[in-house]
Amino acid sequence: MDILDYDFMRRALLAAVLVGITAPAVGIYLVQRRQALMGDGIGHVAMTGVGLGFLLSWSPVWMATLVSVVGAVLMELIRWYGRTRGDIALAMLFYGGMAGGVMFINLAPTGSNANLTSYLFGSLSTVSESDVTAICVLAGFVVLVTLGLRRQLFAVSLDEEFARVTGLPVRALNLLTAITAAVTVTVAMRVVGLLLVSALMVVPVAAAQQLTRSFAVTFALAVAIGVSVTIGGTVTSYYQDVPPGATIVLLTIGAFVALTALAAPLARRRARALAAAQPAGDPAECVIPASRGAAGKTGV
Repeated sequence: MDILDYDFMRRALLAAVLVGITAPAVGIYLVQRRQALMGDGIGHVAMTGVGLGFLLSWSPVWMATLVSVVGAVLMELIRWYGRTRGDIALAMLFYGGMAGGVMFINLAPTGSNANLTSYLFGSLSTVSESDVTAICVLAGFVVLVTLGLRRQLFAVSLDEEFARVTGLPVRALNLLTAITAAVTVTVAMRVVGLLLVSALMVVPVAAAQQLTRSFAVTFALAVAIGVSVTIGGTVTSYYQDVPPGATIVLLTIGAFVALTALAAPLARRRARALAAAQPAGDPAECVIPASRGAAGKTGV
């Protein structure tokens, strides 16, 4: 394959695989917490980090990571203490992050709007060796957290009150989830871009949920979808000369549509099998649904 003859494409494909793993791995917890747009907000804040990186002649990836983590912690604090004014504070944080990024990168001696665009929408040709090193380190952290603490994170995402009663450190785990999401945004920004990364964190999970019922299977299928679309989008971008971020997101949405169409007949077949297996004398009203807490413990 001639695509592997070029160093920049090998780096881009490695980054794409890591993004395909990490984005859905974090996204499954955000979807469960009903915070699907959190990645989008962190992406806005990360723009300030990119601009500061150019202004201070430091790695934009590491600076964006630092600023994103601070922004994610602030978002959690606002969620806890913001009350009725929290949405206004979050809006100022998001828009301030965007404005700060544009301002800093234009003040930087080597910065320009073209530099910022590559971080906003992704750029295969600009993924450097240092970017790959940073992405590998950050992706390792994300995988370690999302797999190593999957039971605790899922319990908190499913029901905070239940998790608190069982003795879990709910606030610490919420902060860790927010920090992991911030790290994931900076991992993905070189491939899909800051403005599109939220789609890769959410849509593969939503697509997997069309076919699966347990957490473990949903997690595995979402990651498989993420890796498939990031590799497919990267290869398509190379051969067709189209934007990588937009291509990856459109492929992800296509996967969601396809799995949604496939889920309908499977659901009907499952319902017919359940009806056939039910004894004739048992009324449907006697079926007791699983409790929320019990359902959350299966398959983790």
